[in-house]
Amino acid sequence: MPGVWCNVPMTVEDPEIDLLTEAFLRQPARYTSHQVAAMAGVPVYRARRYWRALGFANVADEAVVFTDADVEALRTLVSLVGDGCYDEEHMLLVTRALGRATAALAESQAELGAETLDQAGVPLSARPTAWRARADRVVPSLEQLLVYTWRRQLASAAGRIVDQEVGTVRLAVGFADMVGFTRMSRQIPEKELAGLVERFEGRSADVVTSSGGRVVKTLGDSVLFVADSAAVAAEIALRLIQVHAPDRAMPDLRVGLALGPVISRMGDVFGTTVNLASRLTSLAPAGGVLADPELAGGLVGSAAFALTPAEPMTAKGLGELRPSLLRRAGRP
Repeated sequence: MPGVWCNVPMTVEDPEIDLLTEAFLRQPARYTSHQVAAMAGVPVYRARRYWRALGFANVADEAVVFTDADVEALRTLVSLVGDGCYDEEHMLLVTRALGRATAALAESQAELGAETLDQAGVPLSARPTAWRARADRVVPSLEQLLVYTWRRQLASAAGRIVDQEVGTVRLAVGFADMVGFTRMSRQIPEKELAGLVERFEGRSADVVTSSGGRVVKTLGDSVLFVADSAAVAAEIALRLIQVHAPDRAMPDLRVGLALGPVISRMGDVFGTTVNLASRLTSLAPAGGVLADPELAGGLVGSAAFALTPAEPMTAKGLGELRPSLLRRAGRP
């Protein structure tokens, strides 16, 4: 795994934290920021630019918090620019994407680790020692899984876009969200709310991926997904509602679908088609799916779906909308 720059303020020395950090980094801290930059052959301001892009705060000039892996990681970033694989702007985009993705991953793994120790009854005074033992066991395995998953995802993504125009692609976009989630979140215990969100995100991801779509992001009470065709997006939308409906604790879902040009950038999607899908979600009835005319047109002739024109609607910034209610063929 590439080097990891410290994101902990270095104003207080804590031997336990130092030992814990070393257990996860797998190497002792040996260098200051200036030493790392010099060994990588770059000015410290440029090194710090990369570190900030990866999501790590600057540390004091005299703080000895960097390892040999940090030197190697910085050399790798510099060499990718020097070899012409990336220009400086694209390299910073890559590092920001890495930082965002791995920060979310690390946060979730740390939370699960804390829950495991809590459930095992480990007292707070013994947590640092227990964490170090856990790091020895899980870090090498998770590192292997991280690289394996990334390679698989990269192969899949490259296969999809190898013959596409850069930037804008034609996709079906779907938003699904829980009706009345904000109000409900104020009325139930936090642990119950966390469990509900985990079930929603887990089931939704399973439905989207197993149906042939891709999850772009989840936002607690909503999920944004894309698909290569109107039929796949329609199947995902109806399955999402079907799968979540039996859970009595789960609010009703509503889904908006749109088909058209989408700007795809650094794992996210943007543009009018995305905005339209989002707006249709807010207008959809509880337990229902609204599709824009473009996506509805992509379903014409399908024996699996039925469309009923909805009342014209007006959306700020999008003008008059003429969506259709989507359902499975043969169902009321």
